[in-house]
Amino acid sequence: MDQKLDDVIQQLNEIRTKFQNEIKDCANADDVESLRIKYLSKKGIISGYFALLGKVSPKERPLLGKELNSLRSFAQENISEKSESFNISKGSKSFFDTSLPGINPVLGRRHPLRVVEDEIKEIFKSMGFDVERGPELETDYYNFEALNIPANHPARDSHDTFYISDNLVLRTHTSPVQVRTMENYKPPIRIIAPGRCFRKDTIDATHYPTFHQVEGLCVDEGITFADLKGVILAFARKLLGEDVKIRFRPSFFPFTEPSAEYDFSCFKCGGKGCRVCKGSGWIEISGAGMVNPAVFKYVDYDTDKYTGYAFGMGIERIAMLKYQIDDIRVFYENDLRFLQQF
Repeated sequence: MDQKLDDVIQQLNEIRTKFQNEIKDCANADDVESLRIKYLSKKGIISGYFALLGKVSPKERPLLGKELNSLRSFAQENISEKSESFNISKGSKSFFDTSLPGINPVLGRRHPLRVVEDEIKEIFKSMGFDVERGPELETDYYNFEALNIPANHPARDSHDTFYISDNLVLRTHTSPVQVRTMENYKPPIRIIAPGRCFRKDTIDATHYPTFHQVEGLCVDEGITFADLKGVILAFARKLLGEDVKIRFRPSFFPFTEPSAEYDFSCFKCGGKGCRVCKGSGWIEISGAGMVNPAVFKYVDYDTDKYTGYAFGMGIERIAMLKYQIDDIRVFYENDLRFLQQF
């Protein structure tokens, strides 16, 4: 061998240093491939030094082999890492261009029912109402009996109500929260109770087995039907605009006396009649009335001292009116084309 082993090893160290500097300067996939050919191909710089193994003494051969293998592995690992940084796949020259702008992640949307529920809550909270919650799995006592709904009432039939057992039901309205609140607090009380309810309704454009309600309750001394009308009118104007009107029609509910159903003037046509209000100029919202004294007896309220009003409204109903949606089922189909509009 013409060259001393020490000189060869020195040359290999110089090659390693030169290779390190060159791979740092690689700016794209083509540069990396050119560097691989230059150093690791059959005619490459490192491969050429393996020919010296046959020219050194048997004693020097293991040391030279170790140095050559170390240099080759070093070059292969660095080229592989550099290739991955350009997202180079084996046999392909495609790579990830870090100069391209990123793709924004798809963000979720608030469900329209949640948007409307939050709007309703904010309106009533601005009028001094607190928000109360109750269980969706309710006892027969709170769902029916304490609300003055007798045992022979049609609402208690199994074809209307989901019975879990003889004494447990999926609540059919959020009115049980009224009773639970009155059990825990003495007047004055002013609360709303939003939440999910369940009934055995046949699914169609306006009915669904699960739906959402907001129940309202106010109890104090001297509360009158005029207070109820004032609150409903203030709510309607904040929700739909200052020009909206309300009307009350006589009705019957076991837990209110007197009872009424209330309507809003059509916000679409201003009461003139259109497709939204079916030509009547009015949109039916829900029921309301003065709390039946029979309900107060279940919570030990003095019926000679206290009076109160209660009202309810369906969140789906208001959302359908607000967004002019004609089928309740779209709220529950999880169609992104619909949900992304909100």
